Amino acid sequence: MRFTILLSLLLIGTSMTTLAQENSHEPPFGLGELQAYSVFVDAYRHSDYALAIDYGQWILNAQPRELEGHQEFSLERQFERMIDIYIGASENETDPSQVRSYLRDAHGVFERFFEAFDEDEYDAFKWQMRLGRFYHEYHEEIGASRDDAMAAYEKMYKEDSARFAEEGDGFFARVLLGHYASTGQVDNANEMIDDIEQYAGAELQSTIDEIRESLFESPQDRIDFFESRVADAEGDEKIQMLETLRNLYSETGQNEKGIETAIRLYELSPGYENSMAIADFHLDGGNYSDALQYLENSMNYAEALEQRGETSLMMAEAHQQLRNLQSARSYAEDAANYSENPGRAYMRLASIYAAAVSQCAGGDALERRDRTVYWLVLDYYDMAAKADPSLASDAASRSESYKRAMPSAEDKFFSGWEVGESFNIDGSLDECYAWIDRTTTVR
Repeated sequence: MRFTILLSLLLIGTSMTTLAQENSHEPPFGLGELQAYSVFVDAYRHSDYALAIDYGQWILNAQPRELEGHQEFSLERQFERMIDIYIGASENETDPSQVRSYLRDAHGVFERFFEAFDEDEYDAFKWQMRLGRFYHEYHEEIGASRDDAMAAYEKMYKEDSARFAEEGDGFFARVLLGHYASTGQVDNANEMIDDIEQYAGAELQSTIDEIRESLFESPQDRIDFFESRVADAEGDEKIQMLETLRNLYSETGQNEKGIETAIRLYELSPGYENSMAIADFHLDGGNYSDALQYLENSMNYAEALEQRGETSLMMAEAHQQLRNLQSARSYAEDAANYSENPGRAYMRLASIYAAAVSQCAGGDALERRDRTVYWLVLDYYDMAAKADPSLASDAASRSESYKRAMPSAEDKFFSGWEVGESFNIDGSLDECYAWIDRTTTVR
């Protein structure tokens, strides 16, 4: 083999004009096909691009499908090698014009390949991938455009969307999807997302999420899009679309549509989250009695203590809004017991006891006995701030307003209340407060 290469190099030195016959269908220098092919392969493996190009030209011209004495010969493989050779030669050049020349020759090899083979003779996906990447990297040098690369990627996508999504860890799919989005091809982008999302890895899914958001100028645009597609969706896809619509209706304050969609979701997939979502919409809409029905239903699905605590807290809110303060207190205390962080439950209890003062006073001026309940309210705001530091600022702000309303020094003097002593909030103040039956401290 080494003798063959040395002989060839000698012949090159003396007969370059003969070797330049690019259109020849015969091996150079009268060599046999197998011998000439051996020179070509050795030159390719040793990155001797000039020699490889000279001998490779014969293969491109003759296009032998078989080579006597070489059972594993593949003409397709030789086209691949010639593309690599021209690209390698371009990378060794510093003259821009020569770089362009080599890369245009590489492009010419692609064209000759597609002319030489019928579509059923090669892996169209693989060759479109190679062509697309070639255009992507070298379109400026060969006088092409980025659109040429995208056209090749698009052919890959149409050929096999699953393989396209997985090829190169989703690289090609990310590029084409980004192209659709940046050029305003919204329908193409959405169609492609529908086709490839089920095959997407982590990086591609991240790109899909970003682009899906960028395709819509407003939440209503997204709503219109999903509304137009949900009727034809099935299975998990339908559930995902309904979840998206439900959340969008919530964000945009479309309560009636939100409830309708949340109920459809619950019918398709009964469970804690979907039942709670219906309750949320009813709470937002002020339909507290309806909310309680779904909250009670949610409690039946709740498995984790955290879920039971969240449900109890929402039930406390609904009962408070319905002026069922004793029931509200019961659920708020349940929420505190269920939760590792009872801060929000303590905030709700403070609010319930403050509401009791307004309810018992009935719009009349507050008596000093009414004002004593605010000591209990302040106790729970202090407990909330201690349990959850993130609530401290809100608790302190609310406490200030009640401090101004609690019994004055004069009230305490005439009633004989000493700061620091225990004080009962119960029916001894007024029958209206009997249900509270809690002890606080004079402040």
